[in-house]
Amino acid sequence: MRRRTFDALLTTVGLVVAAVLLAGGGLLSWASSFVSDNVQSQLVAQRITMPSGKAIEDPAIKPYLSQYAGQELTTGAQAKAFADHYILVHMNKSSNGRTYEEVSGEFMALTKSANADPAKVKELGDLRQSLFMGNTLRGMLLNAYAFGTMATIASYGAMAAFAGAGLLVLLSLLGLLHLRRVPAALEVRLGGAAPAPAMA
Repeated sequence: MRRRTFDALLTTVGLVVAAVLLAGGGLLSWASSFVSDNVQSQLVAQRITMPSGKAIEDPAIKPYLSQYAGQELTTGAQAKAFADHYILVHMNKSSNGRTYEEVSGEFMALTKSANADPAKVKELGDLRQSLFMGNTLRGMLLNAYAFGTMATIASYGAMAAFAGAGLLVLLSLLGLLHLRRVPAALEVRLGGAAPAPAMA
């Protein structure tokens, strides 16, 4: 194969791959922006203010929420901190570490008992409802965190795609310059390039 043909093929492939990377980077940038904007708008709509002061004095809460104290909850990172280190802490304290499923099982068993104490049934019912609402809110907040994380990953992917596209465009341009300097008769062979044999 002629060296010029080989160089032209490599240059063309480089430019095509660069175009694909540019398109991919553009789509990743759009996805990152779209997801970030949606996460923020959905969290802002909840009008949650991060707790502060005495509400975060608990050692299981303060290290995680002090940096956000008093702020409006608008990011996935804040949502995760609030869900895992505020709501869950209070849920575990109120239920002595039992999950919603465990408390619900106790409640169902107690309501089937003929001699159940009505006060105990009400107490377990209230705890069950509280844990259900806590789990629901935590689930929504942790979904916001997950989508916020995907937006961040997409933005990193976009940067990598743009950097790769830039590198390939540069290499392709250098390939075009090299293509003009290669003698027309030069052949590509294993172990290096050699001139084409003279025609007899």
